[in-house]
Amino acid sequence: MNRKLTLLLAVLAALALAVTAGAQKKPPKPKAPTGPILAQFNFKGATFTIGSKQFTEQLVLGQIAKAALQATGASVKDQIGLGGTAANRTALTSGNIDMYWEYTGTGWITHLKHTKPIADSREQFLAVYREDLGNNIRWLTPAPFDNTYAFAVRKEVAAQFGVKTISDFARLIRTRPKDATLCIGNEFSTRDDGLPGVEKAYGLKFPEDGLVKIEEGIIYKAVDEGKICNFGEVFATDGRIEGLGLTVITDDKKFFPIYNPALTVRLDVFRKYPRLARMFKLISDKLTNAEIQKLNASVDIGGKFPEEVAKAWLKKNKFMK
Repeated sequence: MNRKLTLLLAVLAALALAVTAGAQKKPPKPKAPTGPILAQFNFKGATFTIGSKQFTEQLVLGQIAKAALQATGASVKDQIGLGGTAANRTALTSGNIDMYWEYTGTGWITHLKHTKPIADSREQFLAVYREDLGNNIRWLTPAPFDNTYAFAVRKEVAAQFGVKTISDFARLIRTRPKDATLCIGNEFSTRDDGLPGVEKAYGLKFPEDGLVKIEEGIIYKAVDEGKICNFGEVFATDGRIEGLGLTVITDDKKFFPIYNPALTVRLDVFRKYPRLARMFKLISDKLTNAEIQKLNASVDIGGKFPEEVAKAWLKKNKFMK
């Protein structure tokens, strides 16, 4: 009996040791994926038409989308640099293009006709996303960078004019109207989230003879030179702000909406290729303010082509070889 009991105890002890050893043994770590990130997506046989607006940032974003889709085997029809906001939106809704990068603030105010922006960036995106589904447009995950409008002045004369905030323009317009010269783009001059909205929100009116309407791409140089205007409409993520030594004027009433970019896709195209959402989320997540400023500066200051800047960025971030 004692021998049987001893044998039983020994078996139980061995089983307990085996269970303990098994519990302590960690499962093997999953192997990290090798190769380019975009290799996990396959859009071979698909054809997409991509549009974009005409300024540098939009050209770079359009080229990023184009190169990324081509890396997955898709064919891409290039309509990058198609035109302004209205031209791209019309092309999207009419089916002439399949996708283009749009900004949440623009979607909410310009396309969906709301007058009051939503201060929280996620809530702003969700509101645009939900409402625009009714227009058969699917917004993909937005990038974290915020390309809001701003006004800028060259640093060396900022103190001379005494305009640190947009509210300060009221005093300059009243006491030195000839110095309140402002370069703006045609689109900004008519948008509710542009000059008309600014003047209404701040209770001021720029002198008509001091408003200079020129292409947005050359405003930065014009402000830096100070010959035709002392102030200018700029995009907050433009690399030329730092490159040319411009000072951004504070939007003290926080008038300008949040402008996070997202790829907008026709709903029928998205339903056919739903993995576009996952792919462009991976890309959008990397597009921070610092990153997009570098990309913009590479074109506007470094003199590189948007296509080569886009491809270099995708390679640097391991999206493609």
